[in-house]
Amino acid sequence: MRVPFEILQSEFKRVLLSAGFDEAKAMQCATIFAENSRDGVYTHGLNRFPTFIEFIREGLVNPAAEPTKENAFGSLEQWDGNLGAGILNARFCMNRAMKLANENGIGCVAVKNTNHWMRAGAYGWQAAEGGFIGICFTNTIANLPPWGGIDPRLGNNPLVIAIPREGGHVVLDMAVSQYSVGKLNQYKRNKEELPLPGGYDSEGNLSTDAAIILESQRLLPIGFWKGSGLSLVLDLLATVLSQGRSTAKITQSEKESGVSQVFICIKPKSDEQTSNLIEEIIHYTKTSRPEHTGGSISYPGENSLKIREKSLREGILVDKEIWEKVLGM
Repeated sequence: MRVPFEILQSEFKRVLLSAGFDEAKAMQCATIFAENSRDGVYTHGLNRFPTFIEFIREGLVNPAAEPTKENAFGSLEQWDGNLGAGILNARFCMNRAMKLANENGIGCVAVKNTNHWMRAGAYGWQAAEGGFIGICFTNTIANLPPWGGIDPRLGNNPLVIAIPREGGHVVLDMAVSQYSVGKLNQYKRNKEELPLPGGYDSEGNLSTDAAIILESQRLLPIGFWKGSGLSLVLDLLATVLSQGRSTAKITQSEKESGVSQVFICIKPKSDEQTSNLIEEIIHYTKTSRPEHTGGSISYPGENSLKIREKSLREGILVDKEIWEKVLGM
């Protein structure tokens, strides 16, 4: 079933107000959750909303918290998220990075003691819409084994790189595993097989069964050992730059809260030459012959724009069971 954006946003806001958020914060969070589903990232929109409310009720997310600055070194700032909503802290930090970049050409904001930011790409879109190149990443609870290992010791640490573009921003939003945990849960819920292997079963065989992969906790890192290494260095950077908690420390709490994140903005030269360089790369990439008849080549973020247009025209696709759960909150 499909639901208009405004209704989805309104219901989220209603529940958030009852959960202790003030009017402004409830509206910001409700908008991001609705936009995530609008753009087709259902795993971090409607589908994740009940879990977010559960974390608030468990005291893992403080609706009234405000971020506080701890240190500043030129274009680098360190903030404490004080266990506030990850969405609000992330938007704040990206805005700070944009301000620093506007003043200095580049800005970097690292935050500790924050919470899950839902769709990572939301903050890449935020930077690109402001005319900035945006880079951001976070650490998480351990849910990915290091290459050659069986036990989860790495976070499935998302990485976002966004480049502003007049014809549609380029926004790479990727997990370090072949499929994010949220996407695996979506396939499991829908009882659908993964298009490609996404992890291992309990006997160490590659599998396309999301339920089996989630049970074994052996997700497949992108690029095998390369993805494993990328996860490790993202955790190192987020922890060192923020002076916050590492994946090892976060995992001790058993529930993902108090994570560390980094937001980087760069102010690109805005002129015809820069625009032409971007278009040259996009155009050249799209000249590759499609693998299948009728197929096409897309740049990161292009499909999100197509889904966004359809969602605004026809309504946002929702899981009926989860939607009814939210309506009953």
